[in-house]
Amino acid sequence: MASSPSGSLVSADVRRHNLALVAHRLAQQGPLSRSQLADATGLARGSVTALVAALLEAGVVRESEEPEAAPRGSASRGRPLTLLRLAADDVALLVLQLDADQATAVLTAVDGRALFRASEHHGRPMGDPGRVLDVLARVLARTLDAAAGLGRRVADLTVVVFAPIGGTPPVVVADTDLEWGEVDVLGELGRRIPELPPATLASDGTVAALAELAELEAAGTGVRDLVYAKSNSGIGGAVVAEGALVAGAHGFAGAFGHISVDPHGARCLCGQCGCLVTVAGPDVVLAEAGLTAVVAERGLTEALRELVARIQDGEARAGAAWEAALPWIAHALRIVTMTVDPEVVVLGGYWSELAESIADAFAQDGPAIAATATIAVVPGLLGEDAALLGAARVARDALLDDPLALTTIPASSSMI
Repeated sequence: MASSPSGSLVSADVRRHNLALVAHRLAQQGPLSRSQLADATGLARGSVTALVAALLEAGVVRESEEPEAAPRGSASRGRPLTLLRLAADDVALLVLQLDADQATAVLTAVDGRALFRASEHHGRPMGDPGRVLDVLARVLARTLDAAAGLGRRVADLTVVVFAPIGGTPPVVVADTDLEWGEVDVLGELGRRIPELPPATLASDGTVAALAELAELEAAGTGVRDLVYAKSNSGIGGAVVAEGALVAGAHGFAGAFGHISVDPHGARCLCGQCGCLVTVAGPDVVLAEAGLTAVVAERGLTEALRELVARIQDGEARAGAAWEAALPWIAHALRIVTMTVDPEVVVLGGYWSELAESIADAFAQDGPAIAATATIAVVPGLLGEDAALLGAARVARDALLDDPLALTTIPASSSMI
């Protein structure tokens, strides 16, 4: 009997799901044999053989023979083992990041290998988005040209900004580090580079949170609910519940720098009074520590490294600036954790290096209602590249949801 159209659609969906399952396992676990893939995915070995054949034919996967690990205590090499690994050798993912100091672009292969990296300082012209976006466009053009030179098609472009975003299409809502109000970053890049690939705008906290969650999962912690809070360029973060990002109805979830902790405080660029960023933002702490000149001379990132070093060395002025900021940070974290009740708070940016003092401040004067539920406050695992790594991982996972579609991505254009 001939199958019905609806039955064919179901079969196609099941096949696409199983192809994605195989591709995701290779991305997460590295090279595997067919039998190892069957064990990892729970699929029948015959099904894995057919799925792998389709991925090999499409060039998404390649195979190679490697010796099996020899038995312990044996000097002999094991028998040859055919391993499968992600290939897609003509495809690349591009992440473009704009922080308070510089524009950075990273081109990676689907298997996560770095192919090209470029960066340029923008000089932090306060309140002048055009000059900063000119630098961002130059770095992007240079990287697109590098992709073309490597024979790679850019399958995904993610633009990461260190600021809250919102709206449809998404725009930067406010960037306190650069004194921006609303800025259409993707639209402005499109005007500077007419052949801009389809692009996604992401806030650094969201993609960094997902990358940190993946690291915790890989370590076998079982964590599925976390708050990621960071400070480097501004203050931000994200909430993850049951392994999924909580974006909120308007995309503002995780904009912790704009929690109003002091209603009678200074007016923030966002329009509120007493936002966390106005009392504990990096520029505020650096100014109180006497490091404003270092920001001007060496940039925000280097100034924050100097701040951390001085605090850890016991320098009085830096220590006093940090002690003044700590209660506000702890207060904001208590508001967030009492709202979403995570298993853990992961700290990023320069806060990760001062995690112990934040954890101590957070533990003081906590609400009695939460006394039986300990929420750990821990440093992040990925350092300064957390957002870059997270954006690349999110893009890769989205592509691997339909791995055969990698063969239909149009070629990238040279921009220079």
